Amino acid sequence: MTEPLLQIEGLHKSFGALKATDDVSLMLVPGEIHALIGPNGAGKSTLIKQIAGGLAPDAGTIRFAGEDITALPTPARARAGLGRTFQISSLAMEYTVLQNAVLGAVGQRGSVWRFFKPVMGDTELRATAMAALERVGLADHATTRTAELSHGQRRLLEVAVALTLKPRAFLMDEPMAGLGASGSKRLTGFLDGLRREAPILLVEHDMDAVFALADRISVLVYGKVIATGTGDEIRANPQVREAYLGEEDAA
Repeated sequence: MTEPLLQIEGLHKSFGALKATDDVSLMLVPGEIHALIGPNGAGKSTLIKQIAGGLAPDAGTIRFAGEDITALPTPARARAGLGRTFQISSLAMEYTVLQNAVLGAVGQRGSVWRFFKPVMGDTELRATAMAALERVGLADHATTRTAELSHGQRRLLEVAVALTLKPRAFLMDEPMAGLGASGSKRLTGFLDGLRREAPILLVEHDMDAVFALADRISVLVYGKVIATGTGDEIRANPQVREAYLGEEDAA
């Protein structure tokens, strides 16, 4: 098997008596989309926060590109090549689409911006930002205030911001959330091609998108991975059907 780019081993995180992450081990290899699914409250977003650096695990190891990043802060992980999109939008709504993308490009440099206008005048940063907006189909909206975008366009902008970081891997937390059928179809097609550039660890409730995209699927229930396999293997797993997919079928 290809050497994993991201490897999580024995991760634990508790909040009092609640085990939000219970001995989780999984990996992401180049060229793949690895989906993480499970019912509400299973601990999926908590796990992503630990991988991204926003939440420290109680135990376990996170390795990226062969390096132990368990103790690294979020900015250092981003500079190492971990790009993240969020379950709840983290965009600056009062800024334009281009300004949000430029801020992402600043992060890729590893520098701290102090004066916004000089940053916006940096031709290299603007070019990086515009290239990312072009890829997700938002170049024509560069001067639009982010607050004026549709929900689906904001999700695409989050992907564009992540792209400006030139990541080696993506962490995506419910990118399809709130999208209609056409928006989900468009984003599914984009992510399908994106895996060739950088693998994706995908948290998603849209099962049509998950089974269309994922090379492997891990199922998280009460903080514990109960199964990992291909789409067909997960569909056929009786434990998974009882714990999660049966719930989805009945919905």
